[in-house]
Amino acid sequence: MKLLEGKNVIITGASRGIGKGIAQVFAQHGANVAFTYSSSEQPAKELEKELQDMGVKAHCYKSDASSFQESQDLIAQVTKDFDSIDVLINNAGITKDNLLMRISEEDFDKVIEVNLKSVFNMTKAVQRTMLKQRSGSIINMSSIVGVKGNAGQTNYAASKAGIIGFTKSVALELGSRNIRCNSIAPGFIETEMTGALNDETVQSWRDAIPLKRGGSPEDVANACAFLASDLSTYVTGQTLHVDGGMLT
Repeated sequence: MKLLEGKNVIITGASRGIGKGIAQVFAQHGANVAFTYSSSEQPAKELEKELQDMGVKAHCYKSDASSFQESQDLIAQVTKDFDSIDVLINNAGITKDNLLMRISEEDFDKVIEVNLKSVFNMTKAVQRTMLKQRSGSIINMSSIVGVKGNAGQTNYAASKAGIIGFTKSVALELGSRNIRCNSIAPGFIETEMTGALNDETVQSWRDAIPLKRGGSPEDVANACAFLASDLSTYVTGQTLHVDGGMLT
């Protein structure tokens, strides 16, 4: 029996990185996958085909989660295409790092809009469907930076800390309807983005982690699979650190 057999999941920002890893692991566990991309159409189409070849239903949608209306339209379309939505994973996110003295208002606002407001937009849009079903699991991608802060990332840290507070509040609001809401706080995860860093920097980060390695998208995806599955039916309002012990 596959862990997510027959469950319908929607993942925002899944054409690459952690989102792509989540989509692949969920398909391996038997989930049908709807996922969004903002601009990377070719990688999204390739992932769609890869997932379909695993024997599950999969569809990619061009949609901007930071737009309230596009989020409403997306959920309406996915509900038609997939009949139900059992799991929502709010993964879309960006960084625009700078020291506070140099950061622009525009860069602060954009990161809050894409990282935090998108979680509100998508959760509000999917809420009606899950309330009708009287079941659902919402998983929000926070970050270790949202828990401990990080110099040069006031905007990113604020957005990811906001996600944790939002998650706890949604868990309290929707728990009586059998809808769970949890967040995941990844640490140093090695993706295409970190691949651009020099080897010395990456190795110094690895050395500072108790498990002595960076995480993989699959490490985060496995935590998501637990929170999406029936193994976690008594877990809500929590933030799961997937960080190799960084904050221990």
